[in-house]
Amino acid sequence: MITLLQRVSHASVVVDDVRIGAIQAGLMVLVCAERGDTEKEADALLSKLLSYRVFSDDAGKMNRSIRDTQGGLLLVPQFTLAADTQSGTRPSFTPAAPPEVAKQLFDYFVAQARTQHAQVETGQFGADMKVSLTNDGPVTFWLETKKQTAS
Repeated sequence: MITLLQRVSHASVVVDDVRIGAIQAGLMVLVCAERGDTEKEADALLSKLLSYRVFSDDAGKMNRSIRDTQGGLLLVPQFTLAADTQSGTRPSFTPAAPPEVAKQLFDYFVAQARTQHAQVETGQFGADMKVSLTNDGPVTFWLETKKQTAS
């Protein structure tokens, strides 16, 4: 699985002119499932995400996680993160999980996040979403889990 996280001062998601999710200070996270991903990858990525130190401590160093700050977490499904852009001028989405698997893993990721973090908002899987945010820093990180391969 892949996430692209951005530290934000605020972020929101609108679908059909209705705001369906919004946070103040925290993380806006694009979430993507790849072919072969399972709940094991989702659990590992969520654990890393919630512990990743991207917020400043009193000395101005990035030593605090979203768990430490209790900030908002806005999770947005984003299959295009899995795009293969190595050749040509049109991305291939073959690496992305099929929609039914991706939705199941996104829903699982959200459910697990809600059991581990107080403030979780989401986008809507498969919808045409309008995402707005103010990136704080800017601070943006790409996190992913690698599937274990048999050797």
